[in-house]
Amino acid sequence: MQHSQPLTLRRNFSWTFLGNAIYAGCQWGMLVVLAKLGSPEMVGKFTLGLAITAPVIMFTNLQLRTVQATDAKQQYLFSDYLGLRLLSTSLGLVVIAVISLISGYAWKTSLIILLVGLAKAFESISDVFYGLIQQHERMDRMAMSLMIKGPLSLLFLGMGVYISGNLVWGVLGLVCAWAVVLVGYDIGSGIYILSSSNLQSRRLYPRWHLKTLSQLVWLALPMGFVMMLISLNTDIPRYIIAGYLGERELGIFAAIAYLMVAGNMIVNALGQSASPRLAKYYAAGNRVAFRTLLVKLVGVGAFLGGMAILLAMVAGRQILTLVYRPEYAQQANLFVWLMVAAGIGYVASFLGYGMTAARYFRIQMPLFTAVTGTSALACLWLIPIWGLQGAAIALILAAIVQVGFSLGVIVHALHKIDTPHVLVEQQN
Repeated sequence: MQHSQPLTLRRNFSWTFLGNAIYAGCQWGMLVVLAKLGSPEMVGKFTLGLAITAPVIMFTNLQLRTVQATDAKQQYLFSDYLGLRLLSTSLGLVVIAVISLISGYAWKTSLIILLVGLAKAFESISDVFYGLIQQHERMDRMAMSLMIKGPLSLLFLGMGVYISGNLVWGVLGLVCAWAVVLVGYDIGSGIYILSSSNLQSRRLYPRWHLKTLSQLVWLALPMGFVMMLISLNTDIPRYIIAGYLGERELGIFAAIAYLMVAGNMIVNALGQSASPRLAKYYAAGNRVAFRTLLVKLVGVGAFLGGMAILLAMVAGRQILTLVYRPEYAQQANLFVWLMVAAGIGYVASFLGYGMTAARYFRIQMPLFTAVTGTSALACLWLIPIWGLQGAAIALILAAIVQVGFSLGVIVHALHKIDTPHVLVEQQN
């Protein structure tokens, strides 16, 4: 039987970066298509759908992909992760359906919210297969999935909007694209990885063993709260902008903010590729290797942030005019502020990967509660006064809080690694 051999960290990074780059570029392309074919209001409706569904899906996902990828001791089978993901995703869809019905939005906006939630449900099931791939350090399989999903998403959404002039048909195309990739590629990747694993973990079908699921939920629940809070930290400015300034301003803010993704592609590619390695270093008590790799990652984040700020200061207006429309270029100063927030966020993200690799899950709940609380209070204070720029400053303040708290947790984790009987998940 052919065995799936782990790739090197460099090859995993290269594949992950390529896959994330193409996928993120196509996601950004969707906003460009909506901006070119539609209006800022259409971009705003799409963004609102993402903002409302994201916290729900992030919570019900329970960050199982990262929990699975850092399960260096293989405490749970893939069938356990798949079974829990199917249950939690179904619950998330029910919650989104209720929100879309009672939100008070126009029926078309409510339908868009519901369809975005359905698309994210298919994405969530793909995500648990990504966790299996990441655990076995075969990021080429995940990258291929993203390289198929990205262009297909852009094509289907663009065709739907172009032919009908209606965002509903575009989002329905997005649902179809993500469903096709799940059924046509991701499940096959899971079969390939499992077929070359040990016999105990070969089960592809979901397993619903009550005691095991309860233990897994208890382990992963803190990360569900954390990911919901991280999502809210991003989405709260959008809620408040929509409430105070309207969907047009929300569309402009979201389009410019999405340019932060350029750096996030590298951050996520490196973080996802390095997480299994960091987890193995920490589980083995190799303090020097863990710290050295994490410092390198943080240095990359700081460099990316500096370059993003410089680019926004030098050529921000030209970039916004070229990519979107002249009306977006009027917010060139907002672009600079958002890149400052992005740069600090890159550093915070790498520290977050370090915390998760060390299995410090529960401590992240109060950490991100503080981060999200900072974002919410700052938005409520600054957006009514300074508009979109106030939202960007609120994101900066939240990112600073995140870096400070995360750094404290990492220092504590490095101190604990000196203790011979470090048992990771007990850490608060």
